[in-house]
Amino acid sequence: MLITRKVEFSASHICRLKELSDAENEDLYGPEANPHGHGHNFVVEVTLEGEPDPATGMVYDLKRLKEILQHEVVEPFDHRFLNWDVPPFDRTVPTLENLAAEIWKRVQPHFEGTAIVLHRVRVYESDTLWVDCLGVSP
Repeated sequence: MLITRKVEFSASHICRLKELSDAENEDLYGPEANPHGHGHNFVVEVTLEGEPDPATGMVYDLKRLKEILQHEVVEPFDHRFLNWDVPPFDRTVPTLENLAAEIWKRVQPHFEGTAIVLHRVRVYESDTLWVDCLGVSP
């Protein structure tokens, strides 16, 4: 069975590589390369996989999942400039893909050694653009 919890945060970022010129960054990242940065209202969905507990009827305690997402995602990311305020984005381009992978890395350890599997991290940048992360290599 799959269960999903959603959280939201607002953050700004710049997608650009230091070794490229302004024109090359614009060709690669488009408006995301704006050197002054820009913001998004990100939506994050975290999906867990498991069997419902026979006693509680729950795959996972959703209050606990909300606490994990608040601590690991909302508090460190909300109202931040990702490139300056949130490692590893001080040295990694904060693309939507890298953002989803980083959230996976922050959330996944909470389920190690349990019967619960982190199935997916989905991050929306807008209503028409999102990425699914189904795992991260160590």
